[in-house]
Amino acid sequence: MLRSNEPLPNHYAARQALIGVVIGVAWYVPSFAFAENTALTPDTPVKDAITPIVSPFDERDYRVLTLENGLQALLVSDPDADKAAASMNVRVGSAQDPDDLQGLAHFLEHMLFLGTEPYPQSDAYQRYISDNAGSHNAFTAQQDTNYFFDIEPSALPGALDRFSEFFLSPLFNADQLESERNIVHSEYMARIRDESRRENDVLNQLLNPDNATTGFAVGSRDTLASPPEGEATLRERVIDFYHRYYDANVMKLAIVAPQPLDTLEALVVERFASLPDNDLSVPTIDAPLVDPDTLPRYIERQSLQDRRQLRFYFPIPDPTDDYRTKPTQLISHLLGDEGDGSLLAALRKEGLADALSAGVGRGDGNEALFTVSISLTPAGAQRLDDIEATLFAAIEQIRKEGLAEWRYEEQQNLNEQAFRFQQHGAPQQEATRLAMSLSRYPVDDVQYAPYRMDGMDSERQQVYLDALTPDNMLRFYSAPDVESDTISPWFNTQWKELPPTQPGQTLGGLALPEPNPFIASDLTLKAGQDERPETLIDVPSFTAWHMQDSRFNTPSVEWRVSLQHPSASYSPEEAVLTRLLAGWLNDSLNESLYPAWLAGQSFSAYPHGRGITLSFSGWRDGQTPLIEQAIEQLKHADISPGAFERVRYQFQREWRNAPQASLYGQASRALGEALLTPQWSTAELLDASQRLERHHLENFRKRFLDALYIDAMAVGNLDQDLARKQANVIRGALTPRLTREDIPTLEPLQVSNESAVLHPHSTREESLVLRYLQGRDKTAEEQARLSVLAQWLDTPFYQQLRTEEQLGYIVNAGYSPLLEAPGIALVVQSPDVESGVIAERMDAFMAAAGERLNTLTEEALAPHRQAVHSRLTQRDTSLQGMANRYWQATALEDVRFDRREQLATLALDVSVRELQALWPTLQSHQLDIRYNPGDSPSDITPYREARVPFTDPR
Repeated sequence: MLRSNEPLPNHYAARQALIGVVIGVAWYVPSFAFAENTALTPDTPVKDAITPIVSPFDERDYRVLTLENGLQALLVSDPDADKAAASMNVRVGSAQDPDDLQGLAHFLEHMLFLGTEPYPQSDAYQRYISDNAGSHNAFTAQQDTNYFFDIEPSALPGALDRFSEFFLSPLFNADQLESERNIVHSEYMARIRDESRRENDVLNQLLNPDNATTGFAVGSRDTLASPPEGEATLRERVIDFYHRYYDANVMKLAIVAPQPLDTLEALVVERFASLPDNDLSVPTIDAPLVDPDTLPRYIERQSLQDRRQLRFYFPIPDPTDDYRTKPTQLISHLLGDEGDGSLLAALRKEGLADALSAGVGRGDGNEALFTVSISLTPAGAQRLDDIEATLFAAIEQIRKEGLAEWRYEEQQNLNEQAFRFQQHGAPQQEATRLAMSLSRYPVDDVQYAPYRMDGMDSERQQVYLDALTPDNMLRFYSAPDVESDTISPWFNTQWKELPPTQPGQTLGGLALPEPNPFIASDLTLKAGQDERPETLIDVPSFTAWHMQDSRFNTPSVEWRVSLQHPSASYSPEEAVLTRLLAGWLNDSLNESLYPAWLAGQSFSAYPHGRGITLSFSGWRDGQTPLIEQAIEQLKHADISPGAFERVRYQFQREWRNAPQASLYGQASRALGEALLTPQWSTAELLDASQRLERHHLENFRKRFLDALYIDAMAVGNLDQDLARKQANVIRGALTPRLTREDIPTLEPLQVSNESAVLHPHSTREESLVLRYLQGRDKTAEEQARLSVLAQWLDTPFYQQLRTEEQLGYIVNAGYSPLLEAPGIALVVQSPDVESGVIAERMDAFMAAAGERLNTLTEEALAPHRQAVHSRLTQRDTSLQGMANRYWQATALEDVRFDRREQLATLALDVSVRELQALWPTLQSHQLDIRYNPGDSPSDITPYREARVPFTDPR
């Protein structure tokens, strides 16, 4: 064990002497290609290199290295990437926490960010990442700790210099121990009312206490307290844990960047070949997850939210190693089906449930839990035994006739379609996913494993199906009216165990799904690429845009159709009816369109301030009938009493639960209520919903459809002729009559010249300040100025208020426009510092920032200008993301599809003098949203009604 006065070995100098060896690898990517090995030169630090199996439409280059020290690194060269990203997954997590220091793995994760031998400053890594248009974070799970970042590609070598030292020469600064322990405690307190954590806390009391995954993973001031005098110090325990478990053999690195593979390989070899090789192996868990002698069990626990949930947990063998045949997938698919005859359809018909899911989770490498989760209505909460009986009837039906070869092959074909045309996420998202995958699957299947289905293994399927029995069940019911004297240890959840219940009555109507009629057959890629959307149809009542795209190598199309009505947000009642109409449309199509969703076609309707948007996503082939069916349903389908009550209950549940939602979310909502019009609070919406009945929705639907203006956009792999044909189908079916000018706009309002404080409607136990600083006008130049200023403020704000002053876990400063009104939001959320003190610390920070701004040089500002430019010019990483970005532009008064590029150019021209001139105005136009536990919510309406529209210029 290293003592506090012992220096850590200096690996840095040795690492700098390493020279990367260039290795040539031929790239080969057939859909079912075997992984390809690469010949290696003698004396290289690289032991092996292969190319994994990838999609034939994936144009990126791949290489998986195995270094002599045991580290595996997956390199992905994507010449089109405008960010470089890396993720290091360490196959060690909270399951390795010692009993007397729970949360130690998580605490270690925090400590690695706070200085290394060559970069001893506590903010050296964070500042370098931020100054180069990047972001970073980490997380600790039960059996993994993952560190990741993204950055401007040219800065990747410097980022890897700093990143690699986490695993070579961390300082574990003694003067940072206390502050970081407080930060971990703040993180714990920020999550202490989260329902998923509360349920997990109870579940851990029911699982086998000898299983290492059942401990307290987050940590707190108490669990991470300094040991008694004479025992190893906390710092020594952290260092001991690091050396006991962190080793190149249990680490998996993934890098996604535009640099060529050979360049990436040289970067990795130079920086990571000297990671310690202590011949460690990934820790295993042998103790059963559940003691089978304790089952079945019937548990109830109290939820803080007005939500009733029923889960059935069944211990099963962990299916991770069965990924090639996926024996649980068909079972999950059939139990989680939402189409006609499904378990969910039967429960919905009886008014007992509104959502259901089935799948495998909580795997520890040895065992896992197969979970069926059902969201209940109040009526369903009274019939738990009937729901249980119907679940086992559905399982029995699968056992008798569900595991047919054709069903497996259908799933297999859909998986292959998804694999062939998968869209890659942002580089950081990809790097993290790939590092996690590399930790679980053989290197050749690192991309293919989630999709691979080699053939049905009936015997293995039967093993899993045989585990889904009443005698092997943990039934877990959550509701707000459960009361008990038994409290879970870490998240203060009341729970109790009940004796076995009487058999329930099975509901009728269960039927297995028929062959899926929506599976696409024409998946050819159409050539053609537009730079941005162009007007397709422009008449007074209907505007449509089209953009043909082939860069994502998928024959998919994204349609957005905005149905706009003058009174959609006129009053709380009209706003509720708009939401109910969208919600009913989704609900009424759920069963008939669920097979389409499985086949890669999706539809959803969502409400907004001007009306409802219909969103269609998926394969080009078969999309026209989907559009026609959704519009026909909207126009003519019966709104049944059961559907109306189900949808209204879902919205009412959401609004009743709003005070329990994240405190930051409640503060953001309060800000929107204060500075946007029209806006209605959740309390106003809930109150209005209680006055509405089904006939009101029926009347509203007629009024709504009789007075529409429509915007529509198609982005994807379709040509202009098909887009025009589909646009005319939409226009002809909905017959819009109004013009854009007939639709009221959603307006931002001007912050008062006098400082004001508003309180959100919350019942959380933390404190918060959200300080909003508003710009002077809507011009693109002003938006660029505030973007650059927010970038300049971000890192020092975080460093001072979180790292140094330890005010809380959630601390950030960022650009936060309200529509076209530019602004900056400063946020601090704390478990134990009241909002008045936080506001004073913010005042002090702002005063010091003003002094720093007065001496700021153009040279010092340059990296921040470039960071904003780089962020704004990032390429889209998915067709859906690109379509949504362009679609959002149509909501603004001035529809421009090059607005992002315009702001990026303007950001490079922002001067120090401009920011100095802007600063006093920001100081005098600010609004604080503050909260302490027990604060009464403000009546925001008088503040909003006293505001004037945000106009140009101020």
